[in-house]
Amino acid sequence: MHPLSIGRPARRSKKGILLLAAALVVMPATLLAQSTASPQPLGVSEDGRRIVYEDGTPFFWLGDTAWELFHRLDREEADAYLRDRAEKGFTVIQAVVLAELDGLEAPNPYGHVPLEENDPSRPNEAYFEHVDYVVDRAAALGLYVGMLPTWGDKFNKKWGVGPEVFTPENARAYGEFLGARYKDAPVVWILGGDRNPEDEEDLAIVRAMAEGIRAGDGGRHLMTYHPQGGSASWQWFHEDEWLDVHMFQSGHGAFDTPNYERTVEGYLLRPVRPVLDGEPRYEDHPVNWNPDFGWLDAFDVRQAAYWSMLSGAFGHTYGDHNIWQMWEPGREPISSARTPWRQALDHAGATHMGYMRRLFESRPFLDLVPDQSVLAGEAGTGAAHIRAARDREGRYLFAYTPYGKPVRVWLGRLQGGEARAYWFDPRTGEAEAIGTYPAQGARTFDPPGGEGRGRDWVLVVDDAAQNFGIPGAGE
Repeated sequence: MHPLSIGRPARRSKKGILLLAAALVVMPATLLAQSTASPQPLGVSEDGRRIVYEDGTPFFWLGDTAWELFHRLDREEADAYLRDRAEKGFTVIQAVVLAELDGLEAPNPYGHVPLEENDPSRPNEAYFEHVDYVVDRAAALGLYVGMLPTWGDKFNKKWGVGPEVFTPENARAYGEFLGARYKDAPVVWILGGDRNPEDEEDLAIVRAMAEGIRAGDGGRHLMTYHPQGGSASWQWFHEDEWLDVHMFQSGHGAFDTPNYERTVEGYLLRPVRPVLDGEPRYEDHPVNWNPDFGWLDAFDVRQAAYWSMLSGAFGHTYGDHNIWQMWEPGREPISSARTPWRQALDHAGATHMGYMRRLFESRPFLDLVPDQSVLAGEAGTGAAHIRAARDREGRYLFAYTPYGKPVRVWLGRLQGGEARAYWFDPRTGEAEAIGTYPAQGARTFDPPGGEGRGRDWVLVVDDAAQNFGIPGAGE
């Protein structure tokens, strides 16, 4: 494939489109299965806000953090995991080549370590044949792999096992090896690995690895950076040419972390880049790593997702505390992991994320912009804070009320003479019609049921003339 230009921002147009081979076309989550579609390249939308397919239709990033996928699962286990995630509507699997949990010294299920004598310039072919298998299986199921070349302790051992093995020189060589090997694979490159660069050497290592990847893959793939909790890629790399997508990590430290604030911060940056919360509150994770403070659940997953999505994010990453580490009895649990990973696959939050994807894809997602001004009433603060967004042409609007509080919106922000309203249930993926009203003035909508934690709803109001159909119903 040759690089094409399909809407890259002018500042980065010299690289052309960032191509990705993939088997997935946009389809409802319930229909995801093994695909025989032709691979589609991806690029950045004309306005710099979203990722799109070659034909200009939006790509919805619904990620899952499976950090230990390459390192801890055998082929049968990897197949089972990937099939489940495809069926639930995920589109990106975020996994690490040089894994966090003693990824250099503890071998994979087949007895192989990734590097010869821990030298990044000497990759072990046997280990990478297993990585190849997983990437190929993901592609066959229509999944992209958000591939982290390394966890961050291998260049900045602030905590973790390490050891630090990277220099700028071997980081470039390793990056070029990976770029060339997965040049035609459905990957998105994610540098960093839960670590912030702290000195000039760290920055040089990251930039050298990015340079090596670009040399190896010819600039065919999107690239971003995964920082540690509370941080964002734009703190160091906003002006770097290699960075195509901004990622931040809102983390697991508290209930009701207002990740919409960081999303808005990234959204307002110039030049514009797509923005993503690449590691939000994990399902079944102890709050602030302490079970005495309680556990994050499916509501926390939904709240983080809708808050960010309605603040300008182009997609969202889900995580389950048991799945990222592929915990099962007999393995030492990290931070009080308590549910075997195969059982955790069916935690409710993962299914709810598929419903969210279907909702956004049931409307012209490319033209959705965050806009709190569509709220005629108070947005509120804290856990019950309401977020809103609208179609830039006035065809529809969304408002998320986490605690089921009434939502008052300006119907006059819609084009056309009539507004058709629905409540979308983020727990079931079903929607119910509220009614049709004159598209003028303000109106208050009361969600079904009472108020409180876990009683969240999404208000959907359409220009009735658009006939979009039931929200989230898919094609």
